[in-house]
Amino acid sequence: MVHRREVDGKELVLGNHGALWGNAMTWFDHDTGSVWSQPIGEAIAGPLVGARLELLPSTLTSWAEWRTDHPDSFALAVPSTRSGFDLDDMSIVVEFANRSAAFSVVEVREAGVVNAEIGDVPIAVTVAPNGDSWEVYSRQLDDDVVVEFERDGDDLVAVNGTGRWQAARGLQTDGVGGDLNPLPGFTSFPNDYITFYPRGSVWHPDAGLLSLVDG
Repeated sequence: MVHRREVDGKELVLGNHGALWGNAMTWFDHDTGSVWSQPIGEAIAGPLVGARLELLPSTLTSWAEWRTDHPDSFALAVPSTRSGFDLDDMSIVVEFANRSAAFSVVEVREAGVVNAEIGDVPIAVTVAPNGDSWEVYSRQLDDDVVVEFERDGDDLVAVNGTGRWQAARGLQTDGVGGDLNPLPGFTSFPNDYITFYPRGSVWHPDAGLLSLVDG
């Protein structure tokens, strides 16, 4: 996940607080010493308690695929080992206007693409067939038309025939409506999602979005 590290126009310098909250990383900001929850980007202790950082659109993909699409990119080279996390064990979380939903990576991959609404925001969640990457897009096109998508290999296709887009980048290759707008999202373990969003929803292939509160 990627947050804008700015509150009320002031840029923050964040560091690893070293403790977990809700089984997830916490940060501290160097200026006030406030403690921040990484998953929700909210200050949970200190002078800035209750403040929230803006979640920005991002993508999770392999370095090989990224280099193919962005050959001039630079990357931070640090000593590391392969992560022990398996993407198939995780969910993609999307949040808007105090409403959230979690989408199982495995179930989204099997579906190809999921068309849903979070509040009044129409979204599409898609996972690559090889499982290396996922994306979240707005289903509202530049002409304000809202479409539903199907996945066709590496592309997203509008059910109503409006056009075709690259699933990995949202670039339109045929039709009208313009490129797709990426939306913020991040991955979380299902139990951690319930911890941070006890009033959220979970997508099920046969039933759509079901509220955790309603069971």
